[in-house]
Amino acid sequence: MKRGIVWIVLTVLMVISLILASCASSVTSSTTTKTTVQTTSPPSTVSSTVPKTTPIGVPSTTSATQATGKWWDKLGTPQYGGEMAVRLNQSPSRFDSIWGPAAFIVNPWGEYLIADDWTMDPAIFDYSGGFRPTDFEKGWLAESWEITSLNHLIVHLRQGIHWQDIPPVNGRELIANDIVYTYNRCFGLGDGYTKPGPGSSTYWVPPLKSVTATDKYTIDFKWDVASPEAITDPMQSPGSLQAIVARETVDKWGDLDDWHRQIGTGPFMLSDYVSGSSETLVKNPNYWGYDERYPKNQLPYIDRLKILIIPDNATAMAALRTGKIDIMDNITLADVQGLKKTSPQISIVNVPLGYTPTVDMRNDVKPFNDIKVRIAMQKAVDVPTIAKTYYGGYADPTPVALQAVFQVGYALPYSEWPQNVKDEYTYDPVAAKKLLADAGYPTGFKTNFVLPSNADIDLMQIVKSYFAAVGIDMEIRTMEPVAFTSFVVTNRKHDQIASRTNGSLGVSSPPLMHVTRLLISNGADYMCIDDPVYNDLYTQAAAATNFDAVKKIFKAIDKQVAQQHYVVCLATAPSFVAVQPWFKGYNGQQSAISSGAGGPQLLGFYGARFWIDQNVKNKS
Repeated sequence: MKRGIVWIVLTVLMVISLILASCASSVTSSTTTKTTVQTTSPPSTVSSTVPKTTPIGVPSTTSATQATGKWWDKLGTPQYGGEMAVRLNQSPSRFDSIWGPAAFIVNPWGEYLIADDWTMDPAIFDYSGGFRPTDFEKGWLAESWEITSLNHLIVHLRQGIHWQDIPPVNGRELIANDIVYTYNRCFGLGDGYTKPGPGSSTYWVPPLKSVTATDKYTIDFKWDVASPEAITDPMQSPGSLQAIVARETVDKWGDLDDWHRQIGTGPFMLSDYVSGSSETLVKNPNYWGYDERYPKNQLPYIDRLKILIIPDNATAMAALRTGKIDIMDNITLADVQGLKKTSPQISIVNVPLGYTPTVDMRNDVKPFNDIKVRIAMQKAVDVPTIAKTYYGGYADPTPVALQAVFQVGYALPYSEWPQNVKDEYTYDPVAAKKLLADAGYPTGFKTNFVLPSNADIDLMQIVKSYFAAVGIDMEIRTMEPVAFTSFVVTNRKHDQIASRTNGSLGVSSPPLMHVTRLLISNGADYMCIDDPVYNDLYTQAAAATNFDAVKKIFKAIDKQVAQQHYVVCLATAPSFVAVQPWFKGYNGQQSAISSGAGGPQLLGFYGARFWIDQNVKNKS
């Protein structure tokens, strides 16, 4: 099964999303009253008057934490000590966070202003998707924030956070000027930086006008735009561009690409790096963070974090089976079936793939400019059978629209679709033939389908056979990925149907960002969709100034996508994560563990909170 994970980066400016969610009204407005948000997190645990070399509340090697009466009690008692080992399939090309995704292992030592809510019940929201809706974010380095207008944000840092005790920073306290310096360096806003850093071009970032420190712990952000969704969209998913860096490190070394130069405020310190082999990190003994679930427990729980760089999947699977890797994603369906036979003690967690495979026809040419033809193509494919047989029952055949259903508040789930639209997604080859006849194609038609060679060709061969049964003779053509991008995406030279390695529906990227991909002006719209209704909804979404309005518009966009059948929707397959029985705290959190490009971008946050059950491990 070909798969990919759609990851858009989380930058620290995400703070704005939580605020706007709490202060949004039902009436669209360009202004808002001043609001103060206080995060629900443990009190500061390190006072600025305490020497940086004195850990506070240093726990024993095993925790004696009592049950709290909370949902997480069922996960067991957190334990201290041991090593956590994860896998990467490639070496990082950079260590300096200014390069963005190229520096995808910055997080264990470099931190952000915002993070996930560790106390959130997974039954409500489990962070398994790349996009974090605005209601489910909490402060990390930030303690509270205020918004006085929709392009003005004031952030208050937690006090008593210290840099790791490594020269040239030497454990000094984190202050507002550190945040300002990082943003100026990334976006060319001051401190001698006049041009954005090289990684900024890889992010969809709205125009940030200025970042200033108004006192030792307060940062003032101003934007050139006043739309909440335009500001917050690129801030919703994990990333590394705004991992906070200390000026002293850049002043001394110029750049931070050498692994020896990595200094942050995070729970781990990089102690060794062997290119193509491994990274080793040790716990920061003076880390400021405490477990939000158990506020007396200083983080991190583990003593050492080992990142094994293993490009070959077979080699990685062997390491997993022998217990050398504690948790690993990018597990194929064949791997899952094999583990069930050879290693039944290893648990399998299903997490969203981040997209739903689709068949993407050009909407501007015959016969696909007729909606009857597009509906017929959908009804020709037995999606439930594909989910059961091809995907071994792991895929979900439920139709989806543009947004992934786990984007709570933004997506319009199938259960809320009008019944007539639901009916158009049922498998009915007889009805498909009638629709084709009504559209003027009683005997069907011939067409072609262009795919990159790394796409799921087997799946599309199955789709081809279903089309053939209703008279659609589809020739499949493959191209090398680079040539495909040039031919289809850049130049739109394909004359009929095309599909990328991922799909165009059920996407977990920030909503407004993904909506732009179905605008005719966007190169990603190789389906050549130019729907006036859709275009108008996009304009409304981009101009909306509160989250109630934004979410309502996105649901209307989903409805329009579902009922217009721009593409054929197939089954939504999950990705698989293998978890050793001794690895605790994980329930599918996206970007906490990732072996591919982009890396485990929240490994610092989650890695500090995961733990190893030594009793279980010793018995295995």
